[in-house]
Amino acid sequence: MIGQTSLPLKITVALLYVFLLAPVLIVVPLSFSADSFLAFPPESWGLRWYRAMFQHEGLMNAFRTSLWLGLTVTLLSLLIGVPAAFALKRFDFFGRDALMNLFTAPLLLPSIVLGLAILLVFVQVRLLGSYTGLVIAHLIVTTTYVIRIMATAFATLPPSVEEAATMLGASPFTVFRRITLPLMMPGFIASGALSFLMSFDEVVISLFVTGPRVRTLPVEIFDYVESQSNPMTASISVALILATLAIIFVLERTLGFSKAMGK
Repeated sequence: MIGQTSLPLKITVALLYVFLLAPVLIVVPLSFSADSFLAFPPESWGLRWYRAMFQHEGLMNAFRTSLWLGLTVTLLSLLIGVPAAFALKRFDFFGRDALMNLFTAPLLLPSIVLGLAILLVFVQVRLLGSYTGLVIAHLIVTTTYVIRIMATAFATLPPSVEEAATMLGASPFTVFRRITLPLMMPGFIASGALSFLMSFDEVVISLFVTGPRVRTLPVEIFDYVESQSNPMTASISVALILATLAIIFVLERTLGFSKAMGK
């Protein structure tokens, strides 16, 4: 019957969930291992590697760099992406579709291709290994998502409401503050959260841009895994998973996913 889910489909979905969650089911127990090497199941248990994680100077420095980088990139992405999305959706001008395609082009490129292209350009302008270069490299990706999400959010805003407020004598600033801003706020917050998470977790592009003086947390973890094989990598992974889930949980409880994405 229509509307009913068949048993084979339920089993398939359950198997897919198990497949997707299998790495987490292994990483979480490993993070509480007290062994000196990776082994599953652990022979002893404890918080040894969680303490070691906070005592590792390189990881903590990289964490602070990624935190400030994420906040900076988020702020700039919103300052650039929101007005761009508003102009693309509310004004009709020559080349609008071409601009939209240009802004969303990074979504179509694999990260390694985009990272290599950024590397070739940054070599010429001497931005490799600098904080400014990292910000610009991350902005290329995050601004694209902000424009995409906010364009959808502005498309769902009824222009008639703004027109009615204008006809009743409200100034353009009042219309924006009292009508447009509250209606677009769910998409705005979702764009900011996504920008921060993408910047904080970005590893492929960062590998092309970072240098000895500026290292992000994903790059530091990548280098650590290459030289060490202890459970601290699992502890770091669990901490990052919990932080990401916390942000998603707050978004869901305050806005709801469908509302936050502008649907």
